[in-house]
Amino acid sequence: MSSSLARYPSLQDRAVLVTGGGSGIGASIVEAFVANGSRVAFVDILDEASEALTTRLATIGPKPLYLHCDLTDIAALRSSISTAAERLGPISILVNNAANDQRQPVDEVTPESWDRSQALNFKHLFFAAQAVRGGMGKIGGGSIVNFSSIAWMVGGPKMVAYAAAKAGIIGLTNSLAREFGADNIRVNAIAPGAVITERQRRLWVSPADEDMFRSRQCLHRTLEADHIARAVLFLASDDSAMITKQCLVVDGGLR
Repeated sequence: MSSSLARYPSLQDRAVLVTGGGSGIGASIVEAFVANGSRVAFVDILDEASEALTTRLATIGPKPLYLHCDLTDIAALRSSISTAAERLGPISILVNNAANDQRQPVDEVTPESWDRSQALNFKHLFFAAQAVRGGMGKIGGGSIVNFSSIAWMVGGPKMVAYAAAKAGIIGLTNSLAREFGADNIRVNAIAPGAVITERQRRLWVSPADEDMFRSRQCLHRTLEADHIARAVLFLASDDSAMITKQCLVVDGGLR
């Protein structure tokens, strides 16, 4: 992260867990917390990319802990969270970032593909939050940041199952904020816009698409993963101590 950007003293030495932290937005989030002196664990299934990330980030702050985990396996997720807490101490910040925005025409959606999308994009967020609640309560509170998307607000094509999950995350966030508030646990959501990552360029977004997104945004610049990570840091830090049950849209004014 640029040295000219804000640093958050309250994040120093905090134990952070990021889902899907091995690449894309997740990797930028992991890097941002490491640069702020946090003790970070992240889960992913991309072993090579994740190991390379931990090696690189060890040069700028506390080396993050990578745990291989398929988030559709809730037992494995719970085990990974337990391991992270044993290694780093009680998790005080959970970033539910992991998702898969696979495109599929409506007529090709099957019960199996629908369930797969909900498992990848929705189900694990609740069980991760459930798993960290006890530890957060014991240390006096914490922050959970769930990842939604503007896809459900704008009705992205070929993304009906994904958009449904991302809309559900707002309901989940609001309910968990109410449920967890007595334990001083804040629960918020971020809804990114057209974030241009390497994966997006490889699978979905052509140079012409990038130009189109920039032209439609109020801010005619490319929305990148680091822009999202900066918002996560704010919602995780004590600077946002009285912010909960909110969804922060970070889309350059696209929506």
